[in-house]
Amino acid sequence: MAYIERKNELKRRRHRRWKIRKLRAKLLQCKEPTEAEAILQKIKKLSPLYPLDWLREQLPPQLRQPAASTQPTKK
Repeated sequence: MAYIERKNELKRRRHRRWKIRKLRAKLLQCKEPTEAEAILQKIKKLSPLYPLDWLREQLPPQLRQPAASTQPTKK
């Protein structure tokens, strides 16, 4: 891998980590469940493999919402 390519890749990763840290800080300060869910969706869009279930467990009980089912229902 060329140096420039590697440098750009590291820059993307570091920026993603910084954004997730910022969003997690916002998540801890939010007051409404809908606001918390919107922030969780932003984190998921930014990093699809991020452990959102674990993050939901860290929230206060009044901000927790059940995860929306993404699997299609069987008929």
